[in-house]
Amino acid sequence: MSLTEHLLRPLLSSSAARPAITHYDDADGSRIELSVATLANWAAKTANWLVEEFDIEPGDEVAVDLPAHWQTAGVLFGAWWCGAHVVQGPAEAAVAFVGPDADGSAADATAIVALDPLGRGLTTEPPDGAFDYLSEARACGDDFSPLFPVDDDTPALLGITVAELTARARERATALGIGEGDRVLSTRAWTLPDGVVDAVLAPVAAGAHLVQVTNADPVKVAEHRDTERTTVELG
Repeated sequence: MSLTEHLLRPLLSSSAARPAITHYDDADGSRIELSVATLANWAAKTANWLVEEFDIEPGDEVAVDLPAHWQTAGVLFGAWWCGAHVVQGPAEAAVAFVGPDADGSAADATAIVALDPLGRGLTTEPPDGAFDYLSEARACGDDFSPLFPVDDDTPALLGITVAELTARARERATALGIGEGDRVLSTRAWTLPDGVVDAVLAPVAAGAHLVQVTNADPVKVAEHRDTERTTVELG
């Protein structure tokens, strides 16, 4: 069973409508909230796109070079759902997910993530050989059924297996004091692997609500803390 199924399936069964991630970008003043069901929907679209467009199978490398953002969460959980091995550098990757300002990629294919607050795709045509991730994935199915089983020993993140990463996410949730129902305020970068484990996987594993702030402004962060009534903070 994939990492996404390990962590999201229990939440979909028990509390699909509750918030999973609220993303603030203090630079542009945006706030976007994703329920568990909406996060799973984006993950399914991403997984379907990776399988249909690039024939991704369990263990295939997918590079993710993106900031802390709600779209990055969809990319990560989608990649894991189809069994992809998320890596940092694109040299051996079948697909590399990069932001709109990236210089390029050495991967076989480049997926440009627009990082638009409202989920709109690129405003211009992507370079030759690159794909507009949001526009492409949006057209894919809302449900995903793996074509191949994802074993627990499949590498999921920088060589860490599905089983190891699932256990690490739960251990870090306990170590960070994150429990079910907590509202976790994070300004932490989603570095691989530690930032993603602490600020993404640990809250999801615990059944908490992540409030992620990108380009954090200290004054606005204090406002977010009050508005969102957060109970745990990751600096």
